[in-house]
Amino acid sequence: MFDGDGVLSYEDTMRKCAAAIAGLGLTAQGKVYDRTHVGFAVEAVRLALEDAGLARTDLDGLLLNPGVAWGQATMGAFMLQQALGLRNLRLAATVNLGGATAAAMVQQAALAIDAGLCTTVACVFSDRPLQPPDQRRSRAGEPTGSAAAYAAARSPATGNLDAAYGQFGTNALYALVARRYMHVYGTTQDDLGAVAVAQRRWANMNPAAQFRDVPLTLADYHASRWVVEPFHVLDCCLVSNGGAAVIVTSADRARGLRKPPVYIWGMGQGHPGGDPAENLASGAPLAMRPAFATAGVETRDVQLCELYDCYTFTVLVTLEDYGFCPRGEAGAFVAEGHTAPAGRLPVNTGGGQLSSFYMWGMTPLVEAVLQARGEAGERQVPRRDVVLVSGNGGLLSTHSTLVLSPLAS
Repeated sequence: MFDGDGVLSYEDTMRKCAAAIAGLGLTAQGKVYDRTHVGFAVEAVRLALEDAGLARTDLDGLLLNPGVAWGQATMGAFMLQQALGLRNLRLAATVNLGGATAAAMVQQAALAIDAGLCTTVACVFSDRPLQPPDQRRSRAGEPTGSAAAYAAARSPATGNLDAAYGQFGTNALYALVARRYMHVYGTTQDDLGAVAVAQRRWANMNPAAQFRDVPLTLADYHASRWVVEPFHVLDCCLVSNGGAAVIVTSADRARGLRKPPVYIWGMGQGHPGGDPAENLASGAPLAMRPAFATAGVETRDVQLCELYDCYTFTVLVTLEDYGFCPRGEAGAFVAEGHTAPAGRLPVNTGGGQLSSFYMWGMTPLVEAVLQARGEAGERQVPRRDVVLVSGNGGLLSTHSTLVLSPLAS
């Protein structure tokens, strides 16, 4: 059936894709300096294959999301293929939608498998932006690594007049949107802080979290240093060295492998364009429509959320965009404890990028897989049949949605 614009409706064109996540690999995270960015990626794939009970020769697809340490590596997937010693791939690509990439890679892999183009795809992210303290300046005294990227962002020649007048870097851009959001909806600094505190409580139960052993109160949040108002340092995601990978294969094949399959019920992307300072919204409403339609679920059916949290503010906007709260009410929703441990809508149960580790869109995806499998240990939630994963890139510019489940249908 065609809709009013002459195109097929989602309900008529979408169906559940018969693919599943069969393997998960996560390297050490944080201030880890003994591997290169390529080394992290190789290790993540090795761990994911081992987790699934597969060999390298089983892979016929490879998708790479390159972190900042890869530079302008447009052939990054080929570099990783060579490093892994893979031959005769039938699908390979370097993909970058910022934080929306992880779920988008899973989507691309699932569609390729469903179309018969390949059978087993590794979706990989790695980065190494942090430098050892004694290597943060080159011999010429110039900043290197993430410091160099920061310096470039400051230069008017690499941006526009914003940088010339002191408006530079992602923190400041998001802060501008967050400040207007707070002005329009009355969201308070306490509301932002509630997100950081709730997610730290989850991180305190996660052995892989960088802040596992560091408790956080709202008073601690307010006492932390400013980065750019309204963001304290605790409003901003971590910076981590490391790698993460998932293996996507057909649902039938996944059922015979080492770990319980995590079925891909629904998936979608949304890239709204326009000015986020005017829209005050992400691409979630666009991405969720095909994802929820194919999964056969509604917002009220979601039991667990792993949301992209580059900033505390992003969590609030995303909760509203998916319909968990009316516009402007997510701050109160989080402050009331609904997203924290024992809350009715667990959100970012590993601590997220604010308190666990920062692997771009892989951070929410990794935790979603662990929770869906029932492997999250102390922080395992009891209800996990419908798991929502979101990814966000740019300045609320790109968005991806996955609906995952341990149930085949």
